[in-house]
Amino acid sequence: MNKIQDISKRIATNKWFEFAIIGIIIINSVLIGVETYTYNPNIVLVQHIILYIFTFEIAVRFIAAQNIRIFFTNGWNIFDLTLVIIGYIPETLVDNASMMMALRVLRVFRVLRLLRTAKEIKVIITVLIRSFSAMFYNVILFVIFIYLYAIIGVGLFKLPNPDQLTGEDKLHYEQFVKIAPNAPANSPDPFGTLDEAMFTLFRELTGEDWTDLRYNHITASNLGVIKVNPTVINIYHISWFVIAVFLLLNLVTGAIINNYQTVKEENDLKEKQKE
Repeated sequence: MNKIQDISKRIATNKWFEFAIIGIIIINSVLIGVETYTYNPNIVLVQHIILYIFTFEIAVRFIAAQNIRIFFTNGWNIFDLTLVIIGYIPETLVDNASMMMALRVLRVFRVLRLLRTAKEIKVIITVLIRSFSAMFYNVILFVIFIYLYAIIGVGLFKLPNPDQLTGEDKLHYEQFVKIAPNAPANSPDPFGTLDEAMFTLFRELTGEDWTDLRYNHITASNLGVIKVNPTVINIYHISWFVIAVFLLLNLVTGAIINNYQTVKEENDLKEKQKE
């Protein structure tokens, strides 16, 4: 057994073996893309051969590990093993169409095996995983703010129901719809409901047409469609943009950068210890 383990270790740590697996992963990724255009039995055959190669690679890494616990403490080993097992599930065993689609989608995740081929990508993935705990609290803070601003937005900017308007009010509403960009003539009121308001605020966060939303509210205010002072409108939109973009997003960015530096230092220390 020790002899087999030694051979497996030599194979698993061999650079040419690693390059060969990287090449096969790239070929597999390309074929997955080609399969979205056309069905070809030759491609299916090649995919089966690639699956057997991946199985061999997993077996080599499993034997090379000192024990089962060491093998399964590596997240990439679990990920690769899961994909290999999924690859052996025949679609004929699945009767449900949605389950068959889910099986195909899971197989597409083989493309993610490319992430383990470069050290820098591994570092980035490690950083993202470590940042989840910090980002979790940032997300909670973000949800609290977006929920608060959405409630205020609905209270301030919800447009009246045009069917219930009469006289000058209806005339002013029709005029607003004509001149305001992205007015709710063919789209929902951005602040008509709480969930729509939260989506609108998220859209403002991306910087997409957030000035148009402000302009719409200023126009609606000038026409008397909504009873909100233009100064209040400006304070609302600018304060949200400043809090969301310059504060909340920077907290997430800061957490990721801090974890990146920590992981980089740990990796450099490991490399020095190996030397």
